[in-house]
Amino acid sequence: MFFALFTQAKICSRQIYKVNLQSKLKTQLKHTILKTNLLKILLVLFPAVLLAQTVKPKEINEQFQTWVSLNTVTKFSPHWGIAADVHLRTNDFFQDNNFFFLRGGLAYIPNSKFSFTAGYAHMWLAPKNPTWSTFSDENRIYQQVQMITKQGNVALLQRIRNEQRWQEIIVNDQETGENKFSNRVRYLLSATIPVFKNKKAPSLVLSDELLVQFGQDIVLNTFDQNRFFIGIKQSINPKLSFDFGYMNVYQQKSNGYQYDMNHTLRLFFYMSSSIAHAD
Repeated sequence: MFFALFTQAKICSRQIYKVNLQSKLKTQLKHTILKTNLLKILLVLFPAVLLAQTVKPKEINEQFQTWVSLNTVTKFSPHWGIAADVHLRTNDFFQDNNFFFLRGGLAYIPNSKFSFTAGYAHMWLAPKNPTWSTFSDENRIYQQVQMITKQGNVALLQRIRNEQRWQEIIVNDQETGENKFSNRVRYLLSATIPVFKNKKAPSLVLSDELLVQFGQDIVLNTFDQNRFFIGIKQSINPKLSFDFGYMNVYQQKSNGYQYDMNHTLRLFFYMSSSIAHAD
């Protein structure tokens, strides 16, 4: 009798020990899971907190510019022509140089709505540092397609341009012989809206162009810039016209947190001509 009671007590003691052991293991497992989850949360949050501490606030530099250009298309056959344009952009209106720009290309014009152009461009960019004098050269190859349509009396121009750019790197006012490469894609939408019944009177022009860029050296500013224009378009004769107005150029710099807000007075001339062929 006594032996049976002793055996039963021993079994109960073992069961109680197992229950306590299982309880301790469950508690330890919960603590381990909690610590693991807490560690994961810290690993996720720490880089974000560190990044938030290191990212600099946005800085916007506002300046005033003047942009003048002549844009030409010269046809040498019914469907082929040469596209060429020259640009001058200055800071503080005409006080300081910003850049000089030349572009030329071969244009295929299948009809009055579409044109396809490819060519080469070169820019001479003035130094940002006022104590420097060395201009930075930029070489470009570009391809573009342009479409002109009408919605009622409104003429719509859409253009997609792709550019491969080699920008010369200047250090301490000296040429380094090195270039920064980027591929830039641009989309332009422009609307010419007649305001007066007289066709010789100026029309209203609204346009916006978005520019984004890609490349190994493009890290913090995939968005390059946006150009919004509002102004008038005036025909001088059937082959020559101009638009004049205000353009806002909002551009992100390579460091990612600095931006230029350029308030630009724009005057663009447009000329179309053809080369006569003698019989």
